[in-house]
Amino acid sequence: MKNSTFIIFATMLLCIVCSVKKGRAQTYRVTTGVDSNGARNYREVYEYDFVSDKPEFPGGDCKLVEYINSNRRYPKEEYRKGVCGKVTCSFVVNTDGRVSHVHVLRSVHPKLDEEAVRILASMPVWSPGKLNGQAVPVRVIWSVPFRR
Repeated sequence: MKNSTFIIFATMLLCIVCSVKKGRAQTYRVTTGVDSNGARNYREVYEYDFVSDKPEFPGGDCKLVEYINSNRRYPKEEYRKGVCGKVTCSFVVNTDGRVSHVHVLRSVHPKLDEEAVRILASMPVWSPGKLNGQAVPVRVIWSVPFRR
């Protein structure tokens, strides 16, 4: 009797595992807008850690930090008030290397969030991410620091 219970349990577990959508864990749905009927449109992009060749800012991460630091314009009023912190954003590096779909994941202050989105949306073209040698859109998460 114990053996048949194990077989039933193992079969049920196998059915559950096989019914899970393959590839869902390595992709992320990005909202691309709303159609004329009011339905949201989505696009599947790959997560950064899943692709074989990661997208890369021209010159690497050090140059990305330099780019952010040289292009960041700290809002004067927030600087005066001592508002600081890291605004964490996500964005998509598309197959052509252009950045799109910049969104704030962790907010600090609306003005700092706005500046972080501006900086990331205006970045130069990246080297796109690749999966099995094919360029694919990849979601990247990056923080923009604001400190006095």
